[in-house]
Amino acid sequence: MAGIYVHIPFCKAKCRYCDFTSYPDKIGFSDAYMACVLKEMEFRSTDLKNVIFDTVYFGGGTPSVIDPKWIIGCMNQIRKCFCLKENPEVTIEINPGTLDREKYENYKRAGINRFSVGLQSALDAQLQELGRIHSANDFVNACAILKGKNFNADIMIGLKGQAFSDVCRSIDLACQCGAKHISMYALTPEEGTPMFSEEYLNGDLPDDDETAELYDRSRKYLADLGYIRYEVSNFSKPGFESRHNLNYWKRGEYIGFGVSASSFMCRRRFTNTPDLDEYIKCILSGYYPVIDNAEISDEEAKSEKIMLALRTVKGLSIDEYRSLFHSEFVIDYFDALKKNKDYLDFDGKNVRIKDQYLYVQNTIICDFMK
Repeated sequence: MAGIYVHIPFCKAKCRYCDFTSYPDKIGFSDAYMACVLKEMEFRSTDLKNVIFDTVYFGGGTPSVIDPKWIIGCMNQIRKCFCLKENPEVTIEINPGTLDREKYENYKRAGINRFSVGLQSALDAQLQELGRIHSANDFVNACAILKGKNFNADIMIGLKGQAFSDVCRSIDLACQCGAKHISMYALTPEEGTPMFSEEYLNGDLPDDDETAELYDRSRKYLADLGYIRYEVSNFSKPGFESRHNLNYWKRGEYIGFGVSASSFMCRRRFTNTPDLDEYIKCILSGYYPVIDNAEISDEEAKSEKIMLALRTVKGLSIDEYRSLFHSEFVIDYFDALKKNKDYLDFDGKNVRIKDQYLYVQNTIICDFMK
């Protein structure tokens, strides 16, 4: 199983918490940029001709802000350059304020069969606080266009002044509008963003304990509505888990195209430049736009496998670990297992973090990284 990621770095406005590579003031470069993305795919086609890809994911930025002809063009190029599994999962991220019926019809033509819609909050005041360009009503209208389709709704917790009832309103709205999948993320103010300097440093945001309590109550509320948690931030109706994201958590291979896109192929991790001008210049000059390229050692591979697996509800398979690394997990990580025995379920076949501690998994996982 392998995935394809395409980064589209354009948006109408940058949210106040966003530190992703995005350019709200350079939408005029979108045609030139997307032509280079198609060229980058051509560069990689020979090396990856024997890889079968199961998923495609258009992320950003806001992929739904560019002309949909480029989404069609990307999918045509992917089918030309690579081998796609039958019935692949093809996802596009959407800002609710940018979707209309015509775009949706073009996405269907392209083969998009899964949508990830950025709700974040059902309260317009909170959306404005975050710098979002859409309203709750825009989300409702977008969902009406997507009615009956497989789509995810993003919800954010840990917002300024946010109560549990606020999160419930957002969950209820997503559920009522037909979301098969809900991703619930805690706001993480990153240094250099407006929210970091204006609210985080001023102490206006909930602390870690308050956010953890909000998460725990919200995940129970989601369970009551039939959304099953399968990874720390992801909940779905049965059978609607994200195959693309599951591939990441299983440490599957993936290739990324576009600025700042990361890849993991043939035991190597490599990342494209985040600079838009440099990316375009590299592609037009016939060079890969890669700035970091490193082979993963066996020890790094073990750490990555454990870190990713312990983020999921199923946890780590001991048999799979043995098969991959020809080593015994219990022996390799005896001290970490002993130290965290109260926080883990370990039956000899699988090791997983107990439900009530999954949200604070970073502290536990750190002991397996040493």
